[in-house]
Amino acid sequence: MAEVSEKIIAHTAALKRQGMRQMLVISGEAVWCLQQAEQWMALLAGDWLWLGNIPYRKPHCAPHAVRTLLGQEFLHAVFDAREGFNADALAALSGTLKAGSWLLLLVPAWQNWPSQPDTDSLRWSETDSPIPTPNFVHRLQRLMQQDPQVAILRQHFPLQLPALPPTSDWQPDDRSQQQRLLDELIASQPGIFVLIAPRGRGKSALAGLLAARWPGRILITAPAKASTEVLAKFAGEAFTFMAPDQLLARSLSPCLPDIDWLLIDEAAAIPAPLLHKLVRLAPRVLLTTTHQGYEGTGRGFLLKFCASLPDATVLKLDQPLRWSPHDPLERFVDNALLFTEAEPLSGQAAIDYCFPLQADWHTTPQVNEGMYQLLASAHYRTSPLDLRRMMDAPGMHFSAALQGETVQGALWLVDEGGLSEMLAQAVWAGLRRPGGNLVAQSLAAHAGWPEAARMRSRRISRIAISPALRRCGMGREMVRQSQERAEGLDFLSVSFGYTSSLWRFWQACGFRLVRLGCKPEASSGCYTAMALLPLSAQGQALADRAADRLARDWPWLQRFVAGVSLELPLTRHDDELDEYDWRELAGFAWAHRPFEASIGALGRLVNLWQGLPLLQGILLNRLTPAALCQQFGLTGRKALLAGWRQEVRQALDALDASRSADWQRCIKSLN
Repeated sequence: MAEVSEKIIAHTAALKRQGMRQMLVISGEAVWCLQQAEQWMALLAGDWLWLGNIPYRKPHCAPHAVRTLLGQEFLHAVFDAREGFNADALAALSGTLKAGSWLLLLVPAWQNWPSQPDTDSLRWSETDSPIPTPNFVHRLQRLMQQDPQVAILRQHFPLQLPALPPTSDWQPDDRSQQQRLLDELIASQPGIFVLIAPRGRGKSALAGLLAARWPGRILITAPAKASTEVLAKFAGEAFTFMAPDQLLARSLSPCLPDIDWLLIDEAAAIPAPLLHKLVRLAPRVLLTTTHQGYEGTGRGFLLKFCASLPDATVLKLDQPLRWSPHDPLERFVDNALLFTEAEPLSGQAAIDYCFPLQADWHTTPQVNEGMYQLLASAHYRTSPLDLRRMMDAPGMHFSAALQGETVQGALWLVDEGGLSEMLAQAVWAGLRRPGGNLVAQSLAAHAGWPEAARMRSRRISRIAISPALRRCGMGREMVRQSQERAEGLDFLSVSFGYTSSLWRFWQACGFRLVRLGCKPEASSGCYTAMALLPLSAQGQALADRAADRLARDWPWLQRFVAGVSLELPLTRHDDELDEYDWRELAGFAWAHRPFEASIGALGRLVNLWQGLPLLQGILLNRLTPAALCQQFGLTGRKALLAGWRQEVRQALDALDASRSADWQRCIKSLN
């Protein structure tokens, strides 16, 4: 044992000299894995951050709280994946480790691992209990065994330390690229600058140096102050922090001092609508973010937000500062979680369409990997969690457009629906919200169609086309072919952030708009739209009813939806309450249906029945909830909602007491 310990200590010293970090996979029975980790922690001095659900030691971080680590640095860490493998957390953790670090990965016994239920699957599989994840695990095991720089310690097998590559000693102080950008920023004219780089390239350090060297006033903000530790270290006395919401609140009063620069660290983790307000608060703004999608937002920040700033200057840092460019850990994580983007290729070859299966990850993974990389490059929400779902969640379907061996188009669909009558009604009433079934449940809970949750459907979760081949009909063809393969289903569905161009595409594919939300998405600033492509007589009837209802409700809805213009064919022009309106109003009055889902029916009620001052205030007089609360002496939104519900109860009782009582009994039976 003493000889092994000496080898480990010498190997770790060599790692530090060469600026490397390495992974040690410890695979075996749970207690044995823990014992091995304890021996390594006792042998090597360091921070030894423990990332796992159970805090075996301090410092500790739970996987769901991994964002609190952004911007911090540690020497050595343990990633406890014995019961569940949170890929997002692994990626973020690896980005915090300094040169000379070991990342100990604790996993189940090697042979049992692919068939063992993974507790992390509860986040993405839409199942009631954990499921095995054989496609992800088999691929991970293969990559570990193929990578000569990954150390593997299996129970009942001896440890084999990998031989380090023959490289010269690392020079950690080469900040020439960082210095060039710093000089450029200090000499810059007013404007917005976006600094994008992978982890470990010194983004936060550069922002801190800018704060320290700028002669005027600088203010710093970030999603959490804890993530600005590195920035604060380099900024020194110039570090002045204010949280984004506090900063925006202060900006409305004369209390906010004049500043020359606003530095927004980890900007991709801040919702885009908030960022649009923040960048207006100073003549010069620097936003830093990672290009890799650890949090599922980095790439989207580049794609969506930067594109909305025509005058923004994009800066890049490529050279790592915390570790060598030849670092084994970064290379392994990039390969395992497909952070490396495929090079876009285009040619004159014909397009072939295929329908990859999840099992192909284990046998012929090239097409599946290409699909994921294309989807990740096109969608701001794609993250390692989506990779896990794509590989092993039940009910997944795929279509790929190939040009030779290059994936030029990818379509991802998810089975939905099939809820029982009782559960669908409870979802409609706002009493239940089981996991999964995004569109099917939303059509019940928000659009008022519980039958949509009972039908069998398939939702288009993601679609992406290579930029060079867009507007060539490839997307429509993938949708058409997926439609042909949807035998036995009632409809295809799609949910998207509404823009006129996106809606034109789905319309060209045959979809009908059936829902438009009244609150902008936090991530994109767009309103949620949902559309259906009917496949059965039942699906056609639902699409007809839902589209007609949206058109009838639109005169009321559009008062709450800024900047959206829809041309919807209106088949009815009256304000009479029909059976659907009674159902909506009863659900609002005696169940828990939200105000936003009931606006159309509430508007018709207000036009029909006098003496509803709270509803008239928001629907006819267009007062804000805050103004209504002030006018009527209410304590807040909760009290206002209770007042709205009470007004509807009184109106329905007065309109038809017998019918009102029937609906109360019906809704009571759902509890």
